[in-house]
Amino acid sequence: MNTKLTLNLNKSIIDEAKSYAKKNQVSLSKLIENYLDSLVRTSHKKTARISPLVESLTGVISSEVDDRKSYRDYLSEKYS
Repeated sequence: MNTKLTLNLNKSIIDEAKSYAKKNQVSLSKLIENYLDSLVRTSHKKTARISPLVESLTGVISSEVDDRKSYRDYLSEKYS
């Protein structure tokens, strides 16, 4: 069911939005509806569950490991 909504916006923003909507062959109402819908859906997204395997691996690698140095050492050994 569609319901009418009145908004007060800056004229230049309205003009730019109308131009954008026209270029993308969509009505300004639909453009705003899609944007608001994406905001609502994003805020309702549930966080992904971490699998037990991934959770069990958390903290296995020390945070003190210098990844770049380890990679340089690997490459040096590989191509030496």
